[in-house]
Amino acid sequence: MTKTILNFALLFVILVIAQAVIFNNLILFNTAIAFVFIYLIIILPINTATNTAMTIGFLLGLSIDIFSDTPGLNALTCTIISFVRRPIYHLYVPRDEESAGQRPGIKAMGWTSFLKYALSMTLIYCICVYTLEAFSFFDIKRLLLRICASTIFTLIFIYAFDSLSLNRREKKL
Repeated sequence: MTKTILNFALLFVILVIAQAVIFNNLILFNTAIAFVFIYLIIILPINTATNTAMTIGFLLGLSIDIFSDTPGLNALTCTIISFVRRPIYHLYVPRDEESAGQRPGIKAMGWTSFLKYALSMTLIYCICVYTLEAFSFFDIKRLLLRICASTIFTLIFIYAFDSLSLNRREKKL
């Protein structure tokens, strides 16, 4: 239990630093940004209490807001996706007692279910963050382009991170 908490704390710090230093400056065609830090919310164990998940999401978003100069935008959006992660997870994985303590990932869900779950979470995040950022639908084509491009760009990194962690876990066994 303590080892898991330390792993998530370390991942929290690594993802915040990576987002602030690397991924906030890695913008494709002045449109797509990879929001890799939401990977932490996506892989939280499914039995994590909603209040705990929302607190972690808020702190994660607030940390990104501090480094990105986006006052409250990521904190709100991360809190929202932390709230909806369990229902989204159960759209793709049946409710059963065996998966209650598992961490969502390729190994636990299979690659198609995980990809659908990660796509849904990333899409919800991108819709919320870009809609709140624009605060209007003046240029709807650009808004939709940014949402789609950032969702795909982020999903590529999330899938890569989970694949790398899957390979590392298999080598330990």
